[in-house]
Amino acid sequence: MGRLNVNLCGIEIDNPIIPASGTFGFGYEFAQAYDINCLGTFSFKGTTKDARFGNPTPRIAECYAGMINAVGLQNPGVHKVISEELPKLSKCFNKPVMANISGFAVEDYAYTCEMLDKESQVGWLEVNVSCPNVHGGGMSFGTSPEAAAEVVRAVKAVTTKPVIVKLSPNVTDIVAIAKACEDAGADGISLINTMLGMRIDLKTRKPVIANKMGGFSGPAIFPVAVRMVYQVANAVKIPVIGMGGVSSAEDVIEMMLAGATAVEVGAANLINPYACRDIINDLPRVMDKYGIDNLNDIIGGVK
Repeated sequence: MGRLNVNLCGIEIDNPIIPASGTFGFGYEFAQAYDINCLGTFSFKGTTKDARFGNPTPRIAECYAGMINAVGLQNPGVHKVISEELPKLSKCFNKPVMANISGFAVEDYAYTCEMLDKESQVGWLEVNVSCPNVHGGGMSFGTSPEAAAEVVRAVKAVTTKPVIVKLSPNVTDIVAIAKACEDAGADGISLINTMLGMRIDLKTRKPVIANKMGGFSGPAIFPVAVRMVYQVANAVKIPVIGMGGVSSAEDVIEMMLAGATAVEVGAANLINPYACRDIINDLPRVMDKYGIDNLNDIIGGVK
């Protein structure tokens, strides 16, 4: 076992770096730029039971220290993901991949997870109960401990692979929701998803995106993410994946000290397609700088 290896819900990965869902497509797009097998794994584009066109445009806008997006879970639907996207991915990625799943009803989550659970390429199911950009689902499940737990129980009843629940920061008590998911059988927690934000164009006097509000991500939310990862990691016994504004190897170390077993990188991929590769390459240098022999030694190192 190397100094970068970590164990994520029973599966050992070469390093803790995971491109976040929605910022890495289905992987093969980035494989044209570099060998994506250097990644620990990646979370592929959010997938729903049926195909979705997503929200109207414009739906992405840059803003100070980050970006706002309201893509709205555009995806081809689970059956095309299985028949078209995963075969393409298998040609360039030889590790287990993380399937990111969303829904608009508990039954949707269960159906989609059951379908993807059968795929040998899928190592983990990342169940997104935290998307702020869709109506009638997504974040509505992640703002209530009872609703989040209901989704977890339904998914666990039809799957055998590790279920990681992706939580929203747009709540009053993140710990209560994380603990409810753990009690319902979740194998891991990932957080945070984007924060709900809005910007207005002064010239047009209209919101910069058609959805009016959207998910705010990027370096500006990093301190909030570290705080929530710390709170949740100290409240649950299952692994935590930290994300939110991560853009450097130093950020990864900070997230792991807060309690993260692995770290997802999101908006940084849209600025620099080589971001995850560069962070992995830089991790040994940063570890040496701070006297870290093995990443497992620092997980939850701040109490």
